[in-house]
Amino acid sequence: MEKRKIGVCVIGAGRAGMIHARNFRSNVPHAALVAVADPNETAARQAAEELEIDSWYGDYAQALSDDRIQAVVVVTPTAYHKEIVVAAARAGKHVLCEKPMAMNTAECDAMIEACARAKVKLQIAFMRRFDESFVEAKRQVEEGAIGDVVLVKSLTRGPSKPQSWMYDLKKSNGPLAEVNSHDIDTLRWFAGSEFASVHAIGGNFRCKEIEGEFPDFYDNVVLTGTFKNARQGMIDGALSVQYGYDSRVEILGTEGVMFIGQTHERTLVTASRSKQLTRPFMNSWRSLFKEAYLAEDRHFIACIAEESDPKVTGHDGKMAVAVVNAGNASILSGSIVPLT
Repeated sequence: MEKRKIGVCVIGAGRAGMIHARNFRSNVPHAALVAVADPNETAARQAAEELEIDSWYGDYAQALSDDRIQAVVVVTPTAYHKEIVVAAARAGKHVLCEKPMAMNTAECDAMIEACARAKVKLQIAFMRRFDESFVEAKRQVEEGAIGDVVLVKSLTRGPSKPQSWMYDLKKSNGPLAEVNSHDIDTLRWFAGSEFASVHAIGGNFRCKEIEGEFPDFYDNVVLTGTFKNARQGMIDGALSVQYGYDSRVEILGTEGVMFIGQTHERTLVTASRSKQLTRPFMNSWRSLFKEAYLAEDRHFIACIAEESDPKVTGHDGKMAVAVVNAGNASILSGSIVPLT
């Protein structure tokens, strides 16, 4: 007899939320998408219609009282993560929380504690850890393919302007959080250690129209760091770069180097009468990491069904938030900031 499917509600019907929702609608074994929730009721209703499900909620609290739902995916602006995750845990729902985990480490602690007390799963959505190339690179690094890791460099540059709420660093923690949380986790994962200190510089080069209202906002950031095991790291982040979505990693070892990532959307290359080769640049993270999102969602349900621990934990989310906060402090002070 087939096991009863785990009912899922996606809280947040934006771009990333709909990736998860489509996965759970039809591509995740032993899971059933029961509902979507979004404070924009029009967005919630339209999402439910597109997904061909009957239930949608304008208030996530209503979803938490739905007995058909055993798990939630939290895909809202970061400032609401702590409130929603704690409430979900208290309602006995397992949680997959999108990055960044929260605004600060105190909020992360509250989320971790609530899920532990309720004995529900808490997985943080660092989907790059489920990408085939990242997984293979990690395996080779651990087997010594490039000797000992010396330096991990990761860059993420997005093509579009940020959503309006992201300009206020008090609400978003800025691009280090919204864009580079994945890079921070990548550095931690491949260095095999926690950050010891960071130094960051930022500037606003492409969003000049909001300088007066949000003088602290930066659309370009460079962060360098040291690790407790003496390894080194560097992050390059940018918004509104126009040319496409760019995500690449370089791992330098004592005996070699490893590169992860691609800049082309498809394998098509065109040669025309201009005597130039043209190739489509990667357009979106939704294309580049499509399979990684699916693997991440399947892992979440497997952890619930098998009563196993997620590969990406609340601790991983908390450590990334700590680096975001330290990086933002470094941008403001111009100083190296230690992590305690």
